[in-house]
Amino acid sequence: IINSILTHIFVGKYYSEDNHPISKRLYSFYEPIVKKVLIHPKLTITFAIGLFVLTIPIYFKLGTEFLPPLNEGSILYMPTTLPGISIGEAERVLKLMDQRLSSFPEVKSVYGKAGRAETSTDPSPISMFEIVITLKPEKEWRPGISKEGLVREMNEKLTIPGFSNAWTQPIRARIDMLSTGIRTPIGIKVLGENLEEIQEVGIHIENVLKNREGVRSIFAERTSGGYYIDIKIKRELAAKYGLTVEGIQKTILSALGGETISTTIEKRERYSIQIRYPREYRDSLEMISKVLIPIQKGAHIPLSYLASIEYNIGPTMIRDENGFLTGYVYLDTTESDLLGFVDRMKTIVTSEIDLPKGVFLEWSGQYENIIRVRNRMFIVVPITLVLIFFLLYMNTKSITKTAIVLTAVPFSMIGAFWLLFVLDYQISVAVWVGIVALLGLDAETGVFMLMYLDLSYEKHKNSNRLKTIGDLKLAIIEGAVHRVRPKMMTVLSGFIGLLPIMWATGSGSDLMKRIATPMVGGLATSFVLELIVYPAIYFLWKRGELDRENRVMLS
Repeated sequence: IINSILTHIFVGKYYSEDNHPISKRLYSFYEPIVKKVLIHPKLTITFAIGLFVLTIPIYFKLGTEFLPPLNEGSILYMPTTLPGISIGEAERVLKLMDQRLSSFPEVKSVYGKAGRAETSTDPSPISMFEIVITLKPEKEWRPGISKEGLVREMNEKLTIPGFSNAWTQPIRARIDMLSTGIRTPIGIKVLGENLEEIQEVGIHIENVLKNREGVRSIFAERTSGGYYIDIKIKRELAAKYGLTVEGIQKTILSALGGETISTTIEKRERYSIQIRYPREYRDSLEMISKVLIPIQKGAHIPLSYLASIEYNIGPTMIRDENGFLTGYVYLDTTESDLLGFVDRMKTIVTSEIDLPKGVFLEWSGQYENIIRVRNRMFIVVPITLVLIFFLLYMNTKSITKTAIVLTAVPFSMIGAFWLLFVLDYQISVAVWVGIVALLGLDAETGVFMLMYLDLSYEKHKNSNRLKTIGDLKLAIIEGAVHRVRPKMMTVLSGFIGLLPIMWATGSGSDLMKRIATPMVGGLATSFVLELIVYPAIYFLWKRGELDRENRVMLS
């Protein structure tokens, strides 16, 4: 009695499947379609194959990226200039950049640095700046402006002669730099055996690609742009005064670089005490040449008497990768299709630049990650399909049934790729994760559809009601139409559960949308086509068996 009361309150009136009001409406809509399908089964299958063929060009129109642009709530602005900028000039330009960035109403705070931090993990030269721009919540932004639009405005306002801009996000930039060494979305590594040739090739690439469509900024490292003061000691004169090269070098080090003589303790903090010449006595070649070197009997002689002092240009930083000297070309783009963009730039570089003997290029950055993921997916996806095929075969004990279930895979790819195209999403790691998950959902819905067709077929066969083609059609109609409501409930439970992700906002939503999109689109088209195509495939299969049985009986 209690169960009946609770059922009446929470469930309402109970209906049998054939008398259910929702089922009746579904029958009236779906049954005429199945009857038409069973009249023209080959035409139905051909139509489904045609839809899949039309989807193939759409797949190739989709761009490719490594990961979708996760909104970190901040922007990392990384301008770079030529080597040799002074600390004073770097400080002046950094303040100017901070002031211009702070003027945007969407900016909450700005923090910039030039050169390296006090850590061995950040070997940045003084010519490389890093400015972290923390943004306000999007509801406080100007109407109609997006993050991409904001970056474009900032890039226009921060066009400073001699500086090349790069825009990314703090976490993403660190990941890119740790994985490939490139701080921009795309980088070109110039490898060779001569630093001057490497620099020339890098500058040539910079000039060729500078004004190309889609290029926001490009900067080639100057591998030989460092300024040095060379002090060459005259050994004969040093020996004449009883001096050693090591002793003279120690004096120069103390006078110019500083020598630690003690340590001061401030509570738990310790600071070294250094002595050296005041700045005005070491800020030019003339003053450096007057540094006094002690000799015997307390006398001193100027450094210029014991050594030659001159300016020289040399490498600012020497990179070494795979046994080759290396120079980087940093390339930033406004396009989201990184793979297509790199392919275009590769064609331009190949056609317009003749590389010297012994010099070659490697395209890196996120492009390197994209290639690695794509190659891995060529292995993962087939293995996934093979495993699904094996599990289905172990369950059905029939290659034919397994093949019928797996036809849901191309059906689902139709909706997956079309929805990605409509939403202007690129193929990425997140999309591939969604596609691999979709393969499992395809197998689930396919098995469910085939199970009801099998149950109806066996029911009619066991009751000796399966002798003609008409009987076969009635069995398929019962298995397809009279079980359409539980089929829809099964698919919709997964479909509706994914829909909220498509409208989600906030941190991580960009990634989740790329995972959910192929699943949402794939479930929709696979379910619709399964409802239409499965009865046609099943009818052709069983009709062949029925014809063979009838011929055996007649013989």
